[in-house]
Amino acid sequence: MSAASAAPSSLSPQTAAVKKVPVSVLIPVKNEKANIEACIKTVQWADEIVVVDSNSTDGTIALAEALGAKVVQFNWDGKFPKKKNWALANVPWRNEWVLILDADEHILPELAEEIEREIKNPKADGYYINRRFMFMGGWLRHCGYYPSWNLRLFRHAIGRYERLEVAGDTRSGDNEVHEHVLLEGNRVAYLKHDMLHYAYPAIDVWVEKHNRYSNWEARVLNELHAEQAGGKLKASPFGNPLERKRWIKRVANRLPFRPTLRFIYHYIIKKGFLDGYRGLVFCRLLAMYEFLSIAKAAEMKMKEKG
Repeated sequence: MSAASAAPSSLSPQTAAVKKVPVSVLIPVKNEKANIEACIKTVQWADEIVVVDSNSTDGTIALAEALGAKVVQFNWDGKFPKKKNWALANVPWRNEWVLILDADEHILPELAEEIEREIKNPKADGYYINRRFMFMGGWLRHCGYYPSWNLRLFRHAIGRYERLEVAGDTRSGDNEVHEHVLLEGNRVAYLKHDMLHYAYPAIDVWVEKHNRYSNWEARVLNELHAEQAGGKLKASPFGNPLERKRWIKRVANRLPFRPTLRFIYHYIIKKGFLDGYRGLVFCRLLAMYEFLSIAKAAEMKMKEKG
């Protein structure tokens, strides 16, 4: 592990006057020049900001250091662990609590205040945070994308991302995308305020990302009926929101006409039509993503059979 020296923080007078909150922020990146500054500026209230980089070449490192973040380089060997799990285990964290944030996510001031209150008198060892997905200039309030709970704030010593390894190169990168955090014990709670997620600033970005993600989905589809290994989030209709979501996904994977059904699910059942034109576009894209995953899974099977 190598860490670049942290540059002095350039804070506004208002931010500088606030006592730092004893939270360490983990931001995994690779070539995130377009997002990193805005992201870091929303967490400058945190006592420590660590950017775990994968040899960016677009100036991401310099921008992060200029805002006071410590940059650590991660060189993936193609095996487990990926970036976030590696960082949780190897970075010498200054604080007990870690907040994991992608470069295209922002912490709102009211959420920052809530985090500070909670860790002073914690009711749990980990907290789920809800995300608002921003798409085509607005918030997707429906389409099944809100609420979107993720376990992002937890005591770093007892939380790790599940191990979802699949055979073959899925070209999904060195960072956990689909995996969820597993926490030792069951002491979890839900924060009231949301974060913002600017994952899809343009439709071409959505298409590029989901073309990569569908490689991973296709491989998982082909291994779906294998026995569930340990160290994974369980699929249960009676579990937490993420466990229920995984159970629904497992059931849905056995249904015919899945691209059409997915559109109906997100646009009609989850009321995507209430999001107007952006809802229509988004639900159409989800149906396309489902089709790509199915087609790629079939292609993989054909290649494996020779």
